[in-house]
Amino acid sequence: MREGAYNGTLLLVDDNEINREILENVFAPYYVSDHAENGSIGLEKILACPDKYCAVLLDVVMPEMNGIQLLRHLKVKGLVDKIPIFLITAEASDTVTKEAYELGVMDVISKPVIPYIVQRRVNSVVELFQARKRLGNKVEEQQSELLAQEQKVIELNQGMIEALSTAIEFRNGESGEHVRRIHDITRLLLLHTDLGAGMNEEAIENIALASIMHDVGKIAIPDSILNKPARLTPEEFEIMKTHTTQGAELLERIPQLRCHESYQYACDIARHHHERWDGRGYPDGLKGDEISLGAQIVSLADVYDALVSKRCYKAAFSRADALQMIRRGECGVFNPFLLNRFLAVEEEVASLYVRNSEEGRSYGCSH
Repeated sequence: MREGAYNGTLLLVDDNEINREILENVFAPYYVSDHAENGSIGLEKILACPDKYCAVLLDVVMPEMNGIQLLRHLKVKGLVDKIPIFLITAEASDTVTKEAYELGVMDVISKPVIPYIVQRRVNSVVELFQARKRLGNKVEEQQSELLAQEQKVIELNQGMIEALSTAIEFRNGESGEHVRRIHDITRLLLLHTDLGAGMNEEAIENIALASIMHDVGKIAIPDSILNKPARLTPEEFEIMKTHTTQGAELLERIPQLRCHESYQYACDIARHHHERWDGRGYPDGLKGDEISLGAQIVSLADVYDALVSKRCYKAAFSRADALQMIRRGECGVFNPFLLNRFLAVEEEVASLYVRNSEEGRSYGCSH
């Protein structure tokens, strides 16, 4: 450490003003100095601004609070690992020295000090601490950059998933808001009811993201069936039903998606979001809790959205009519527990549509 290079502030804690002035002169070529007449004042200054000090030079015998007592306070606060502390004392007994080292001091230096020795011992440690701090800051900076890059990759992946799902909705004559509403309804039910009990937020976000891909299999359905502005024939309906299996198979063929946390949820929801609680759904005829919670929620959200939204083959039903139809089982049988929780937050669900309504959006076909 060259002379004239100020590398921080030393805190000189000693009840003897002459001793403090001697130390200030010794270190004047390297640091600015701050003074404290006893341990109590020294502790107050350190706690007020711990990052200010590059080192503390500490006497032992002082009024109000001695050096060892100050060390004990700093140890409790975890500051002895962040600020190098040196005991500079004429009272360096074995007992004091042992406790000082146990409390984390860097060195114990006897008075009277020899300038070039105390300079060398203090400067070496300060340089080490500052180098360690620079390295730590660099590591933190690199970690922040990596986290930012990782977040960009996550956002890109999610953006691609949403783009694919939205493109299919456009092909189906919709605006793409359908998949966003299914996502928001799924997320709302898991976060704001006990349906999500036991799930962490990451799992909830992954299920909500997976819900966006529920109709991805419609990409394999012919336009003449997908956009037919009338009731499908039994034969056409059988073809339409294959969008569930086609969707799961499509997702399984995207290798990049397999590494995503939402992959298993997405495959399950794509295949099973038309299963029904009474076993009369498709494609596998699952019944009751054989159907995953995610698929059950998306199934109900999908039916609700289809009812309250305009389609090319029907006008939008009112909320009251839609809820009555769902309660009466006109759109299939749902898990009573799930239905109860949905009805409890339906006003919040309906609020998701207000923005779309105010913007004058309309929605097209969805069988």
